[in-house]
Amino acid sequence: MICFQLRCFSGHEFEAWFRSSDGYEEQRVSGDVICPVCGDQEIDKALMAPAVTTKKGQPSKAEVRAREVAREVLEALGSVRNQIEEQCDYVGDKFADEARRIHYGETKERGIYGEATAEESRELDDEGIEVFQLPKSTRRNN
Repeated sequence: MICFQLRCFSGHEFEAWFRSSDGYEEQRVSGDVICPVCGDQEIDKALMAPAVTTKKGQPSKAEVRAREVAREVLEALGSVRNQIEEQCDYVGDKFADEARRIHYGETKERGIYGEATAEESRELDDEGIEVFQLPKSTRRNN
């Protein structure tokens, strides 16, 4: 496992774990690496300090802890996703339009979820409409 410090086009920095450097590159090219703040898919590596392994072939304590934290985060994300799906209305690819209608008082206020492009997410943010993007629910083994 390798941890990269990443930065989106908008300047948000975040960490992400990958099985390998090639795994990161494959996911970045396919659009699977997404900024958790704004949903941008234009991602580059940022400056970072190297991790040090203590014994050859054995993960460091930091790597073991990182795996535990990653598992906990994925479990929490699944719980959040389940709550959203149970309590909110699914609006599909009309998410940006419906979020605007709610924001501007054209329809009743309620929780919604659906799909939006990175550009639509940026436009909503520019309009002051708060949205939160969850990572895709299916994950590859990279």
